[in-house]
Amino acid sequence: MASTVSVQSHFIPRFLHPNRSKSPKRRTFSSCFNSSPDPFCLLLKEPTCLISEPRSITKQHQRFRTRVRTRREFADGGEEPGSLASDASEAFSWSSVIIPFLFPALGGLLFGYDIGATSGATISLQSPELSGTAWFNLSPVQLGLVVSGSLYGALFGSLLVYGIADFLGRRRELIIAAVLYLLGSLVTACAPDLGILLFGRLLYGLGIGMAMHGAPLYIAETCPSQIRGTLISLKELFIVLGILLGYFVGSFTIDVVGGWRYMYGVGSPVALLMGLGMWSLPPSPRWLLLRAVQGKGSLQEYKDRAMLALSKLRGRPPGDKMSEKQINDALLSVKSAYEDEQSGGNFLEVFQGPNLKALIIGGGLVLFQQITGQPSVLYYAGSILQSAGFSAAADATRVSVIVGLFKLLMTWIAVAKVDDIGRRPLLIGGVSGIALSLFLLSAYYKFLGGFPLVAVAALLLYVGCYQISFGPISWLMVSEIFPLRTRGKGISLAVLTNFGSNAAVTFAFSPLKELLGAENLFLLFGAVALV
Repeated sequence: MASTVSVQSHFIPRFLHPNRSKSPKRRTFSSCFNSSPDPFCLLLKEPTCLISEPRSITKQHQRFRTRVRTRREFADGGEEPGSLASDASEAFSWSSVIIPFLFPALGGLLFGYDIGATSGATISLQSPELSGTAWFNLSPVQLGLVVSGSLYGALFGSLLVYGIADFLGRRRELIIAAVLYLLGSLVTACAPDLGILLFGRLLYGLGIGMAMHGAPLYIAETCPSQIRGTLISLKELFIVLGILLGYFVGSFTIDVVGGWRYMYGVGSPVALLMGLGMWSLPPSPRWLLLRAVQGKGSLQEYKDRAMLALSKLRGRPPGDKMSEKQINDALLSVKSAYEDEQSGGNFLEVFQGPNLKALIIGGGLVLFQQITGQPSVLYYAGSILQSAGFSAAADATRVSVIVGLFKLLMTWIAVAKVDDIGRRPLLIGGVSGIALSLFLLSAYYKFLGGFPLVAVAALLLYVGCYQISFGPISWLMVSEIFPLRTRGKGISLAVLTNFGSNAAVTFAFSPLKELLGAENLFLLFGAVALV
């Protein structure tokens, strides 16, 4: 089950991995089916990988293999391929790579920060002494809307961005995301009533939806090919760091009157930094070439702009020969990929034949990822700990920090071990641990109330098992199982399933907890995990 795919909280296409295969001339039969799917095998529908490459190749065959190579790169959710250079390693300096990576990655950090900050904010906002408002007595439905508001915004933002992403470009998409993050943070922090608070949460969520689309694409399209997978993985780890930062801020401001305003407001300077940073960066050279291929302007003008952008990104003098060669190579690749995309099947093709089976598996994984309670455990960690015996708000938020640190540690372990252990064993073992942790939480609320450490152990077990199973592997498998022709459409549906079920579970947790009781709710989540 070894694979060359890097692991993180969301999918990373095979072509993004820095140590990806260089398409050896001879591969074993099993490698065509046991590793991540080889598009060459998928396109020909037979194990042609067994056949050695002939010494001489006709021009027609060369054109075909060029298109296959482009298809291999064209694995990122229907977007254009990410490589600007040929397969040869590109000389670069780390100083020229850090800035184009850092500012887009802040979009992921702000997404994670919202999760961590909301955990403490739900305690502060509902406290008669600490909320600083006259409307602290929120109903379960109102609390559910506060917590899930950003997720509904993210769902709408992800729907919106698929139609306008190529028009905006990655850079402008991330600038708009930063503006939405900034406005959402400020409106939420200064909200005079619940309605304005919910509006601010929705704005922030729109920023999440746009940033989660634009950030990995900008990084993939602008960084050197040999470190692309590493940087994309680090971007995903920024999300976990954001969660941890949110827990830390919550622990420091939980005893302050109106502390929830500070928890949400701290995101605004980070959003401002992200916006200013993206404003200083050039557009993605590959996006400029795509606009040229789409006939949106003069080909030569867009080529010149792409060369200047690449020179700036690499710290080279404007119009240098290396940038010119890379742009010319990339233009051929973009043209081929665009033609392939135009000749793709209709949307209903995803619901037919082997595509439907892949959709059921992929959609089922991301659905169960959410309906086993993952959003509830992260967003409501502080409240769960408070009701589990850590009655002081400060105690609950500090234990949340421990949960965040453990989550970060297990993320690193998952990244390091998935290729050694394999997807299926990690999924079976991890989900079994999730079920056990949920049953432990249920048992705590039923008859182990005198042992608060049981709740802490159950939360740590849940987070650890999630991070080595559903967290990374669901998206990894989604990126691998769809046939190349429908991969973009299939992944799009999986993303929408993820955001939709995430928002629904997060919203429903508080009302269901009120209706069923915490012990029965966690028992329900545990039963779903067993299924």
